[in-house]
Amino acid sequence: MTTNWLDTHRERLNGALEAIDARTFWSAYPEVPSGRIYGETARDEGMAAWKARLGGQFDLEQPGVTEWVDTEQSPYGIETGIRYPRVDLDVLIPAATSAMDSWKRASIEDRTGVCLEILSRLNAQSFEMALAVMHTTGQGFMMAFQAGGPHAQDRGLEAVAYAWREMTRCPREATWTKKVSKTEVVTLDKTWRVVPRGIAANIGCSTFPTWNGYPGLFASLMTGNAVMVKPHPGAVLPLAITVETARAVLRDAGFDPNLVTLACDSVEQPVAQDLVIRDEIRIVDFTGGNVFGDWIESNATQARVYSEKAGVNSIILDGVEDLRAVTGNIAFSLCLFSGQMCTTPQNIFIPESGIRGPEGMLGFDEVVGAIVKAVDWFVSDPARAAEVLGAIQSEATAARVSSISRDADTVLRSSSAIENERFPSARTATPLIVQVEADDPSWRSEAFGPIVYVVRTSSTAESIELAADSARQQGGLTAGVWTGDPQVQEKAVEALTDAGVATSCNLAGQIWINQSAAFSDFHVSGANPAGNATLCDAAFVADRFRMVASRTFVPSQVEEVVG
Repeated sequence: MTTNWLDTHRERLNGALEAIDARTFWSAYPEVPSGRIYGETARDEGMAAWKARLGGQFDLEQPGVTEWVDTEQSPYGIETGIRYPRVDLDVLIPAATSAMDSWKRASIEDRTGVCLEILSRLNAQSFEMALAVMHTTGQGFMMAFQAGGPHAQDRGLEAVAYAWREMTRCPREATWTKKVSKTEVVTLDKTWRVVPRGIAANIGCSTFPTWNGYPGLFASLMTGNAVMVKPHPGAVLPLAITVETARAVLRDAGFDPNLVTLACDSVEQPVAQDLVIRDEIRIVDFTGGNVFGDWIESNATQARVYSEKAGVNSIILDGVEDLRAVTGNIAFSLCLFSGQMCTTPQNIFIPESGIRGPEGMLGFDEVVGAIVKAVDWFVSDPARAAEVLGAIQSEATAARVSSISRDADTVLRSSSAIENERFPSARTATPLIVQVEADDPSWRSEAFGPIVYVVRTSSTAESIELAADSARQQGGLTAGVWTGDPQVQEKAVEALTDAGVATSCNLAGQIWINQSAAFSDFHVSGANPAGNATLCDAAFVADRFRMVASRTFVPSQVEEVVG
């Protein structure tokens, strides 16, 4: 490798290493889509690059291509028509295995430099990536830019930093001397080498393909493994661009680009099930639903599986200082990306007697009415609503909203389409809010999309118990608690965190339950059925490699010991 990319990006790596220790706010890549930051022509160049992809064939010059598949449909109703390679695994897997030969023998410094350069080039493509994410997932442009670009890149860098730390904990070499008798010492020169597990299969999701995909991709690549990226058929382009960029950097560095490959499929002819159980696949990173995630964990026994699945997220209301501020905060969380985030709250637990307010009790109906009113206000401005809600990624999600709306006994707020002036054919839906009793089983299962259950409980104590039990049984990623009572807060935090749920208390202003910050928040705890891994911690990277020693006897160091 003739490049010196580690030196080029050293400051960024050092910043990431410091950030995962401090856990305070830090970001390597600017989240504002400004020409002053990314260049005055960056937006137009990104738009042109994205448009040039439409209707074309995404050729990565990979081996084993058998046909081309067109599986994406923009949730905004425009034609994309991009064709992606379907591959013969019996050809592509040996190519990936061969590509590992030089990569696994490269120094930690060289591999780190390559990974940092990939992230740097992806950052420069953030406008194109935003459009790719927007027109595959349904995210609004701003979210697509941030979550699909800089925030995802931060998550990738976080994995790079953890991998660097874990691989450099052990010295590369040492001289080992031991006195074996009164007259002799033995000396060995020891060296340690990072030995990767093998090929990693990175199974992408349809809603956040880069944000969820980059941690596993960069953790595996950093630790010497080849990566086969298997995108969701509905959201291929963001990960295809990522693979294209990674292959270009690898080629520029003198490595075999087949170290990172793309394995596309279709809903009718899926490949993921066959891929993850191949003996050559030694790592699986999965983001998606519980059914397939559970199947992978049970059947891909030859691999180390890192999963992020689904969960049921909760809000517990016990008391507020400012009802309007709190319900406004909650409404934004419910509206953001039409509830299609794994961190979106689904269940809102409210005691039947109401909650404490600054001047006394606020009745149950008053609190529920304030939540509905806040959502109504937020979606009343079509331009604001269109940007924040985005579009519904899957027809199945839209059908779920309609089905629950038909079957619900008490609909507090009906879901409806919103007007999008730029994309009149966009598939849209505002939040559906239904009311149920605590013993109703419907709220206990995940209802993915803009679907909210208001659960009437006997007390805050029951609210806490139900939310924690739901997380233990069904999984949960986030929870929100609003209370003015320190003892209630302590009990809620203890119960929810014991159940493996990241818990936020008394949020107000421009911070929401849905948000998870790289370098600070551990996304998914791995401590309940919502997933078995955390993005990102030492455990997420350390089992992707092994340290293997070689020892050389040093004859010149065998000598008599006086006395």
